[in-house]
Amino acid sequence: MRDFDYIRPASIPDAIAAAAEPGATYLAGGTNLLDLMKGGVTSPDRIVDISRLPDLNRIEWLVDGGLRIGALVRNADLAHDTSFAKAYPAVAEALLSGASAQLRNAATVGGNLLQRTRCSYFYDTAGPCNKREPGSGCTALGGENRLHAVLGWSNACIATHPSDFCVPLVALDAVVEIEGRNGRRHVTLEEFHRLPGETPQRENALEPGDLVVAVRLPQEAASFSANARYLKVRERTSYAFAVVSAAAGLAVEGGKIRTARLALGGVAAKPWRARSAEAVLLGADADEATFARAADTALADAKPSGDNAFKIELARRIVVRTLMAALAGTPERLPALPASPFSSIPGARHDA
Repeated sequence: MRDFDYIRPASIPDAIAAAAEPGATYLAGGTNLLDLMKGGVTSPDRIVDISRLPDLNRIEWLVDGGLRIGALVRNADLAHDTSFAKAYPAVAEALLSGASAQLRNAATVGGNLLQRTRCSYFYDTAGPCNKREPGSGCTALGGENRLHAVLGWSNACIATHPSDFCVPLVALDAVVEIEGRNGRRHVTLEEFHRLPGETPQRENALEPGDLVVAVRLPQEAASFSANARYLKVRERTSYAFAVVSAAAGLAVEGGKIRTARLALGGVAAKPWRARSAEAVLLGADADEATFARAADTALADAKPSGDNAFKIELARRIVVRTLMAALAGTPERLPALPASPFSSIPGARHDA
């Protein structure tokens, strides 16, 4: 790593002022940023350490029934919060399926939203990458790309977003609270992440100096707690990013689907909200045939970006599997292997 300035601000306004300078970046848990710096993928001129800023590490239940999660809340603390896990079981399951226990103890909610792609060509500074060097090219297009995007990709970039946490969040209409030079604003998580288009280096809605201060879940998100699941297919059972994943929430009355939420992970440069599939589910019979139609609709626009056509069929199957799991009901205990389709259910109780 090369030399850089290190600043530890005492307040959010001080942090924003420091990070608004060119070449500055925020440091929280550091589980992604430090790896990028060690590998020479990114070389900031200034590190703004926000890890000790006050009031960003709280989980707050709001008067309107929603939930506000501070950006510095640790992934492990959130997943193991009893009230949170009961209200948003799919989110807790997603959190516990990501990384390792040690990393979850360090990683933060805000950092999870902002983690960079795990595309190997992005990390390989010997070759071109449009995310690292705009206009240099995308080596992944002609390389080893079996795990790359099948939705929303462009000739400029075929990388995928690595987060598990963001998949159920986008399904549940989460909102990102951002503090910037012009004050505070709220952006839906669905709009927060960007598809690559011709500018894959622009990965989100943040402007220079902008700081993610919290994530909000609306009251309605907890209404799916009885029928919500997150499932993840990965190349090994633990400590691996999703090949494909899905989060689903259902509300069923008299065998009919009153409302549904569905999102996919591992298929695009952002967590993918499958709104067209939700429309297929609305008012339909709650059965596997309906779920198969929804899966077909969710992947209707999918196309291989390389040697990854199998991901489209795999995604269809994980959508059906996740919807069937949600229909069966949220288990009393989190699975012993969270989010694994092959897990037996006995594990940690939500209300332990």
